[in-house]
Amino acid sequence: MNTIEQQLWDYIDGNLDESSKKAIEEKIESDAGIKAQYEELLKLNLVFNTLDLEEPSMSFTRNVMESIAFAPAPVAMKTKVDKKIIYSIGGFFIISILSLFGYVLYNSNLSMPKLGFNINCNFNLNQYITPAVLYSFLFFDLVIGLVFLDQFLRKRIHKEH
Repeated sequence: MNTIEQQLWDYIDGNLDESSKKAIEEKIESDAGIKAQYEELLKLNLVFNTLDLEEPSMSFTRNVMESIAFAPAPVAMKTKVDKKIIYSIGGFFIISILSLFGYVLYNSNLSMPKLGFNINCNFNLNQYITPAVLYSFLFFDLVIGLVFLDQFLRKRIHKEH
């Protein structure tokens, strides 16, 4: 918008002081192009004044507030580890260790002659450590290693950015 058009709008809206108002009136009377532009802006202003502004319904604010209240609250982007998961993993390992200890005690031959302990642990490890057990153990270690490598690389990339 050029300056004369802005001045004409201010004149139509009544936002000018007396000296600017007189200067615009003189420009309108002296210049036919400005007078034509002024008349077009007056017609446009009359059209704007005849338009009915649409108002929202009386319950618009209430409806918006209710829809916001029913929307789920945004969740923080930080991931949080559930303590139940940590406790269940710890419990699994404790139960595994206790069951292994119980198995060793069950298969051992404990005798206590004359306050001396004679523990006879006769069980064949080759019977329990089979290639399938070794492969599954190595696979499990590989998966854990890849998970830790992924976490390490993600932290490293996050620090660089």
